[in-house]
Amino acid sequence: MTNPHHDIESVTPITLVISEVVDLNYVREYEAWSRGINHIAKEFEGFLGVEVISPRVDGYPEYVVIVKFDNYKHFRIWMTSSVYHEWLEKSRDFISARSSQQLPNGMEMWFSLPKNKLIENPQPTYYKKVVLGILAVYPLILLSNLLLNPLLQSFNYFFSLLVSVTFVSALLTYPVMPSLTKFLRFWLYPSLPRRRSAK
Repeated sequence: MTNPHHDIESVTPITLVISEVVDLNYVREYEAWSRGINHIAKEFEGFLGVEVISPRVDGYPEYVVIVKFDNYKHFRIWMTSSVYHEWLEKSRDFISARSSQQLPNGMEMWFSLPKNKLIENPQPTYYKKVVLGILAVYPLILLSNLLLNPLLQSFNYFFSLLVSVTFVSALLTYPVMPSLTKFLRFWLYPSLPRRRSAK
């Protein structure tokens, strides 16, 4: 008998979001190291891509790294590999703080789904979710850095990060994601108008 949970893990893409605060004296070393570890990650099965968001505030070198794998199994192999841990060890001298969050695929809690009784739980394709997430999250991160970083520089890093994440999550949940999905409804759910017109 198959395990439904295991089946879901084998097909569900997964994203790891890592925040890394770099020692100001080692920014060049960090960027070289980052290129190296990301190049190595591409050699692992299931790797879908990586995006590095550079610091937006002078004097506060926080990099956000977004790594994507096609499923949890391949993600786990990368995270537990000796190669990954060897590269982490190399970063010990120039990363002053690191935090990470594992995000499964699925942004349904943020979507404003169309009201159509003929379609049960409609969902956009994966690539459209990725594009929508970038359109929603990236401006909010910039806004958070612009508004909050000057106010939080004197606080503990983890507290500052918590405030920033709360700020972004609150706006993402409402009104940004519901409004954005309504605005892009024609692109996210292209089949709905045709079905309604055929009724």
